Amino acid sequence: MSNTPSLNALGQAIQPARTQIAADTQSLADYAQQAIHHVEAHAWCHIEGGSDQNLTLQHNRAAFDALRLLPRHLADLRHAHTRSTLLGHALESPILLAPVAYHRLVHPEGELATMRAAMALQTGMVVSTLSSHTLEEIAAAGQQATQDMGHGGGPRWFQLYFQPQREHTLALLRRAEAAGYTAIVWTVDASIKRSGFPLPYGVEAANLRGMPAPQHTSHLAQGPILFGTPLALQAPSWDDLTWLRAQTRLPLLVKGVLSPATARQAVAGGADALIVSNHGGRVLDGAVSPLEVLPAIADAVNVPLLLDSGVRWGSDVFKALALGAQAVLVGRPQLHALATAGMLGVAHMLHLLRAELELCMAQMGCATLADIGPDCLWQSPASRPPHKL
Repeated sequence: MSNTPSLNALGQAIQPARTQIAADTQSLADYAQQAIHHVEAHAWCHIEGGSDQNLTLQHNRAAFDALRLLPRHLADLRHAHTRSTLLGHALESPILLAPVAYHRLVHPEGELATMRAAMALQTGMVVSTLSSHTLEEIAAAGQQATQDMGHGGGPRWFQLYFQPQREHTLALLRRAEAAGYTAIVWTVDASIKRSGFPLPYGVEAANLRGMPAPQHTSHLAQGPILFGTPLALQAPSWDDLTWLRAQTRLPLLVKGVLSPATARQAVAGGADALIVSNHGGRVLDGAVSPLEVLPAIADAVNVPLLLDSGVRWGSDVFKALALGAQAVLVGRPQLHALATAGMLGVAHMLHLLRAELELCMAQMGCATLADIGPDCLWQSPASRPPHKL
């Protein structure tokens, strides 16, 4: 181990997480600006980076920013709320934490702190296969937090990456069921991607201890590059969906859907819900944003749709719901908040996002989520469909 002190991306000493929220922290954007001071430089680049030129990463935000809202005033807000039901789970708001790997990159308590914050705010959390604490430890932290808070917390789901051998995939599934997770989120869009980030000492994929390390492509000048390598041969397929559906009675969500045709086939194969996502722009540069294809997917299938990739403001949540989503998931901001102020930061970040959503709904004249629809968005005359007599 090197004795050289770790530095953040600014070339400065890494600051420990704060024990209280700074007065100037008023948005998720503020957490993103502050977090750089609290994260090691290579880890920061890994967290913030997208694929290749970062075009998709940037486009995810541009898609939200391009939509305009059309307020309807004078609505009765006396009984307004953000509650809904999703796959049998009661949600206090349509906001969940997306599966994000290796929380201990930014805070020693890692996913344990994130889970405690989510349960305190009655927010659902999707725990990654690549978590830096075991799925059992994280589930136990969530159960304890709900007991301490005296309320039901939020749903706890497990995100599944298929392993090279099905027996290991099945072992993860059975562990998740035994630990009390109430839905399985199968990610299908990230089995083949570039990754040159070596995990630092003390951070590991805790759930995969004892399992064979996945095989990657060759770095040799001759021989297979991708096709013909174990990485390509082990990519998930429709047969895997059929197999997975047969292995569990838990609700099954397929994450990483961008095509209406893929959406229809996933539902036909047994998916109970879909997560429209491009993996935060980290996999395929030039891919469409989830927000762009959401209406077409909503027209193609009749199951709950969730959306992630680029959600940063309460108005983003509103726009996603207006185009057909039942809920959204937030990825990088949970690491920003965790790095900046630990559990307290994640809880505050979730509070800010929900407060922004409620403010947006009030200003838009929407008392409940059911009031949010396409008519809440402005379409310029040039973009409207032709009028039918």
